[in-house]
Amino acid sequence: MTHESSITPPPRRASAQLNLTPMIDVVFQLLIYFLLGTSFVIGEQSYHMDLPERLGPAQVNPLELDEDPLVVEVRHRPNLPPSIRVPGPWISPTSAEELFEFLSTRRMANGGIFAKDHPIRIRPQRAATWGDAIEAFNAVVRAGYEQVGFDEGGDT
Repeated sequence: MTHESSITPPPRRASAQLNLTPMIDVVFQLLIYFLLGTSFVIGEQSYHMDLPERLGPAQVNPLELDEDPLVVEVRHRPNLPPSIRVPGPWISPTSAEELFEFLSTRRMANGGIFAKDHPIRIRPQRAATWGDAIEAFNAVVRAGYEQVGFDEGGDT
């Protein structure tokens, strides 16, 4: 007697399959989002620059210090001409004309300690007028200095 019902098929192995369709949809949506959200600015270009020719590596002196700017303080005095002060180990000028004389005699061309390209910063007191600051600026430029600028005013 054959018994056909006792033969059972071999058990099937469980197989895991990965459905990539949702992941591809998400990647496609992210791609579209970043393409639409990106702005390509025309200003982001490469510019040709005319740089000086170098004949070799630049010589740098590691012991050379940056020059500290010479500070010219302009102080406001009500009903009086402005007061000028140059902090340092010297007798400070007090007027624009004295500032001109002070800086002229201290230029290297005249045997002094400052080169014509030594940085000079005009620092007006907050209460000083624009005219007072310009008067000091003009005195520095007349003395022959080339790197003259203004610092933010303070209550010195």
